[in-house]
Amino acid sequence: MSTLPTVLIIGCGSIGERHLRTFKSTGRCHVIACDTRPAILAKMQETYQVEITTDWQPVLTRPEVEIVVICTPAPYHVPIATAVLKSGRHCLIEKPLALSLEGMDELTAAHAASGRACHVAYVNHSRPEPRAAKAFLAAGSFGPVRAATVVCGQNFPTYRPAYREIYYNNHAQGGGAIQDAITHVVNLLEWILGPTASLLCDAGHQVLDGVEVEDTVSVVARNQDGAIISYNLNQFQAPNEFTIQFNAAKGSVKIEYHQSRWGHLALGATEWTWETFPPLDRDGPFIIQANDFLDACTGQVTPMATLTEGIQAVKFNLACFESLRTGARATI
Repeated sequence: MSTLPTVLIIGCGSIGERHLRTFKSTGRCHVIACDTRPAILAKMQETYQVEITTDWQPVLTRPEVEIVVICTPAPYHVPIATAVLKSGRHCLIEKPLALSLEGMDELTAAHAASGRACHVAYVNHSRPEPRAAKAFLAAGSFGPVRAATVVCGQNFPTYRPAYREIYYNNHAQGGGAIQDAITHVVNLLEWILGPTASLLCDAGHQVLDGVEVEDTVSVVARNQDGAIISYNLNQFQAPNEFTIQFNAAKGSVKIEYHQSRWGHLALGATEWTWETFPPLDRDGPFIIQANDFLDACTGQVTPMATLTEGIQAVKFNLACFESLRTGARATI
């Protein structure tokens, strides 16, 4: 009889299928696919040879089901995660954690009482470049970061051709560039530099065909320690590029995802020192994340996004929308 844990994937759309595939690829667990759509379930069963179900609640009572990954639309994340934690299972929740702060106190209490791992699936924590850059900055040789810039974008239809038909086209389902895209970037910067204190946001629908949600976002934020951060993202540009630069009094650190590298430049130096990693395919960071979460379920400390960090990301999103409505700086 196998002693491997079973992972229940709730919601098998694009990201749920990716979690199913990458958890299965670790060889460290069994996987059950749950979705309410028969065609989706049939595809999961045929493609991955996994057990399928339309109802997660009865499956949650089975003792071999130790881990749950929640990939439903965002409005359902918090109530499902709360039930999962109360059942004594480990829980990985897709981003954004939620669209409001409703239910967060109960979720936090359920997590504290459960003694189980609960993380939010901000997959940038699973890339080697930011892990290395974060460690270098934490060592402190350049001093504290006082300013940072993020410039990133891609032609979204190339990577998500069904964007018009999925949750992305609706703010109420977690769509738009603020809740679906820049939240990844913000969480990454807050992981490295700490929480945001206030921000000024501008955003709008500029190009993407067939939707009305924003595809372009610019945010100027100030972190709790006073660092000023500029975020710039769009979802229609030709290059798929992602660059972050951290600037401190004694030097700068840069991450370039599209080059699979990070580097540092000391004040007075003329050339960057780079560390380059083997390029990751689209599943690569998710495989690292799956292994990290399986480690977390055994009590190991991992760099994954915490529930607290996920709640902070929701607060950032809400502050962006407040700033857009008022035209003023919003405080978190």
